[in-house]
Order: sequence, then structure tokens, then C-alpha cells
Amino acid sequence: MPSINDISIGQTARLEREFTEEDVRVSKELTRDYSPVYDKDEQAWKKHYPKPIVPALLTEGLITQVISSKLPGIPCVLLQKDLVFYSPVHVGEVITAELVIIDINKERNWLTQKVTCYDVDGKEVIKGQVVIYVLDNSL
Repeated sequence: MPSINDISIGQTARLEREFTEEDVRVSKELTRDYSPVYDKDEQAWKKHYPKPIVPALLTEGLITQVISSKLPGIPCVLLQKDLVFYSPVHVGEVITAELVIIDINKERNWLTQKVTCYDVDGKEVIKGQVVIYVLDNSL
């Protein structure tokens, strides 16, 4: 199994995903977050958002999917996340999450990654960074 020693600064990984109404429905049920901004039939949010938005936690899931499946793609635990949501993600939009290794602390087994999520037009919708703890595979 790979380890933190197999990772280098500048490594990049990406994943894209189109969020569906079913994704939002499942997310609402799991989190018990029933905000009307997620409902296509609700009129209250239309003044601010012309289309229903995808819950932030669901879009964050795309980021953690990159971490767990691609970079580092080895067992790890999220320690810190600092994200700014510049624009809402709407149902039916394809979003790409891109993570870049910007720091490696081998003493603590920590990786810091720059996070950028953007839509099909290249517009940034989320930006920030995460710190993860890479589990020692010798345990």
C-alpha cells in the first residue's frame, strides 16, 4: 500500500460530478436539512436563486471523494477544512473538484491540499484547503 513517502508537492487530482435531484433528496434525508432552497417547487428562494441549490455538504462530498479515491487515495482522516462557497451549485450542473498537494509534514503524517471546485465554464464555485492525516500503513 502506498504511503505519505509516495506523495509529492504539486501532485494534482480531479473528479467531476453532476448533482441530481435524487442526490439532493438523499442528502436532505441523511442530514435532516430540509431548507427550502433545495426544493424546486418552493417559491421562497427564487428571489435569490433562480434554481434549487445543492447542499454544501453534498458538494463537499466530491472533495472528500477525491481525497479517498485519488489523492492521496490511501487511508486518511480529514483534520481541517477551510472552504469558501463563492457561488451556489445548482442541480444538473457538472462540478469539477481539483486538489493539489501544497505541503507535506512527514513528522505528523499530514498533507495540506489546495481545493478548487469549478463549473463547466471554469468559474470557481468553491475554494479553500484541507489538512488530512495519512494513516500509517504499518499498523
